[in-house]
Amino acid sequence: MSRSVHDAPLPELLMPQAQLQRDARELAGHYEGVFSPQTVERVVFESYAALRRTARVTTHLPSLSRRFATDRLKALAQAEGRVTKDVPEVLFICVQNSGRSQMAAALMADRSQGRVHVRSAGSLPGSGIDENCQAAMAEIGLDLTSEYPKPLTDDVVAAADVVISMGCGDACAVYPGKRYLDWDVSDPAGQDLDRVRAIRDDIEARVRQALPVIIGVTLAPATGAPSTEGTPAP
Repeated sequence: MSRSVHDAPLPELLMPQAQLQRDARELAGHYEGVFSPQTVERVVFESYAALRRTARVTTHLPSLSRRFATDRLKALAQAEGRVTKDVPEVLFICVQNSGRSQMAAALMADRSQGRVHVRSAGSLPGSGIDENCQAAMAEIGLDLTSEYPKPLTDDVVAAADVVISMGCGDACAVYPGKRYLDWDVSDPAGQDLDRVRAIRDDIEARVRQALPVIIGVTLAPATGAPSTEGTPAP
């Protein structure tokens, strides 16, 4: 983490330097005593660069990159034991983070009623949320319009207590002390709305089955031996 972000070969003319630096200063103030300003700046610029690789429209990219950087800094602080976790952290991973994992994250966040904190990411993130996934979730009162595909980073994996993979293979790093699940859920990409509704309902059934056990998990420390007690069934 000591390498300066300015050492990275990024196309600086394509980056809103002033806004990113302003965001980095504000976040550094929030994390004063937790992370150095250099670490915060690196995460902010890396987050922008990572999202820009797949963005179709860059108008709102700086604000999204701030959201992404903020969540990554929180995850990093959790993983390193610098802040405490009040509820279990669950990470959903699929390939594009534009369908399955987004629906699963929204369903678990809603059905847990605040008793679980949820993140999602993609091993090869897409450029936007699938329209039929948005429509299917809107039918049950869950709004995905403000969500966006996020690349999988080590910090969010390290912060998780439960990692649920949904078709991304071996892309996820394995950390001790985590509970790893693999849900064999169909990919909604390119499917019609009726098929996406069926996938949504499949995911909701799995979420409802797993939630009672996930809510009761012992929060994982930053490091430690793998734990199998209370592992949810797929």
